[in-house]
Amino acid sequence: MQTGNAGLLVLLIRLCLLTSGTLTKAVDNTEGNEAASEKLIRHSHSLCAGEQEYVDRRKIVVLESLNSLGINCTADSIPHIALLASGGGQRAAVGLVGFLYQMEKEGLLDTLLYLGGVSGSTWSMSSLYSDPQWSTNMDRAVSRLSGPGVELEQVLAWLGDRAKEEHFSLADIWAVLTSAVIMKQMDLRHLSDEASRNATNPYPIYSAIEKKCFSDGPIEGKWFEVSPHEAGFTEMGVFVETSLLGSKFQSGELLEVTPEMDMVRLQGILGCALAHEEVIREFIPPWLNVPGQVDSAAEEYLRIYRTIDKLVVLTRSTINDPTALSELNKLQKTLTDKVTLNESALLESKSLEERKSIFQQWSLELLAAVETWSQSLEDGAFKTHVSLLTKQVLPLILKWEWGTTKNFLYQYQGLTIPPCLQSKEKLHLVDAGLLINVAYPPFLGDKRDIDLMIAPEFSAGNMFETLTLARDYATEVRKPFPEIDNKILEERDWPKDCYVFEGKEKEPTIIYMPLFNRQNCKDAEEFKARMEEFSTFQYAFSQEKIEFMLETVKANMKNNKDTLVREINKAALRRQNKRKSLQH
Repeated sequence: MQTGNAGLLVLLIRLCLLTSGTLTKAVDNTEGNEAASEKLIRHSHSLCAGEQEYVDRRKIVVLESLNSLGINCTADSIPHIALLASGGGQRAAVGLVGFLYQMEKEGLLDTLLYLGGVSGSTWSMSSLYSDPQWSTNMDRAVSRLSGPGVELEQVLAWLGDRAKEEHFSLADIWAVLTSAVIMKQMDLRHLSDEASRNATNPYPIYSAIEKKCFSDGPIEGKWFEVSPHEAGFTEMGVFVETSLLGSKFQSGELLEVTPEMDMVRLQGILGCALAHEEVIREFIPPWLNVPGQVDSAAEEYLRIYRTIDKLVVLTRSTINDPTALSELNKLQKTLTDKVTLNESALLESKSLEERKSIFQQWSLELLAAVETWSQSLEDGAFKTHVSLLTKQVLPLILKWEWGTTKNFLYQYQGLTIPPCLQSKEKLHLVDAGLLINVAYPPFLGDKRDIDLMIAPEFSAGNMFETLTLARDYATEVRKPFPEIDNKILEERDWPKDCYVFEGKEKEPTIIYMPLFNRQNCKDAEEFKARMEEFSTFQYAFSQEKIEFMLETVKANMKNNKDTLVREINKAALRRQNKRKSLQH
């Protein structure tokens, strides 16, 4: 692209936005709040200046891409297209890379204005954006998935630094697991570093939820979005600069600046589904449950086991020494034997208090088994590493705190803040997939004014659930959402490979694309088997599984290219019609 032409296009696009009123809205908001301009907490339902500027520049790339596809589009009718990838652990992380890879090959990647992620898809997003030119070099992103991984020494050095911090939590352990073992890199940059980049890539929006408000708070206090420029609560429209997320605020005033979290830690926060008790329950063997209800004492016991087990997996994935691997196998067998030992007869005859006491004893025995095993190791580097891990991690398992960071809304008086936020000095940001496993909330309504959402679905559980949850969410927050025909929900056990839910007027159109479907599964039984084979909470994928997942997703995208192009063209026409309606 020639620089002179690019500058001219920027001016043209900004003039068109000003004429249509889109940009005026953001400008007016800033001017109307001059008195508050010095404050670091921004209250607005419009784009911040940094995101607006990025989007304006990105539209130049989108316009060239649309023209190359033969889609008739002008600078003032560029459609707002967002790709919203679901969660789903490593399945989602690999799946998103495969989908974007094929979009690039088909010439569609540069039609995207935004890229939004939840849970596992945020792992691959953070990895992708470590390369400022990733959207022009997807081969590099694919090859990284099969890379050599990260050395244990690097993992321990990072954990050692984090352990010195005030808000060291289990999210940091999970961060290392996803970064080192799954994404094969330790990305120490900061998200705010991307604020000054050019617009080569779609604008990224990462999502989390606030755990305390998720459990006991209004809908407005649940969803939390993070971009290179701002972090804050989507529905309340309350934001702080991303570089200040984690700094100490009180009553809206900045008291202490804390270094911004790196991308490793952010990955751990965004994808820590295990932080919530509802997920832990999925791993409780039936014999540990009181008939008719889930036992909270059993939950605590199992969460200790699951965390230690994941730690063993992490350690195994970062070493090659046969003796060390053998020792890890011994530990894992010891832990598994303790947890799977059927003691139902003992438990059934006990009261709730007696059961609680028994589980507490078993929890201590699990921790003691790890300590005994650690001390039994031969002196050397491996024992030193293990001792460091156990010293740092075991206390966190008992504390069970995830995604902890300072709350920039602590005692804030500027507007009505829910008690679950205003009275707490700390936020607990965890996996947004616990609420909706696709990042619909930041892209609903007028703020980003999305015409088309492309939603590759990598979620576990009931197919279409993310759509119906998003529909219910949109209804609750009074934002437009396309109609979902309930007859389609009957296809959840063996879905098609692509559905189009067409928006009318202000409603966005959604292209919904299930990972496993009637094109790659011959019947409902094979569909179910594939979902189980690539389950969310399993050990890191083998190379064979990674390649199978990539090829499956690439084929899905390629098979539906015509549908995507058709809907992109319709989105451009809708944007033109919006433009005309504003002129009259």
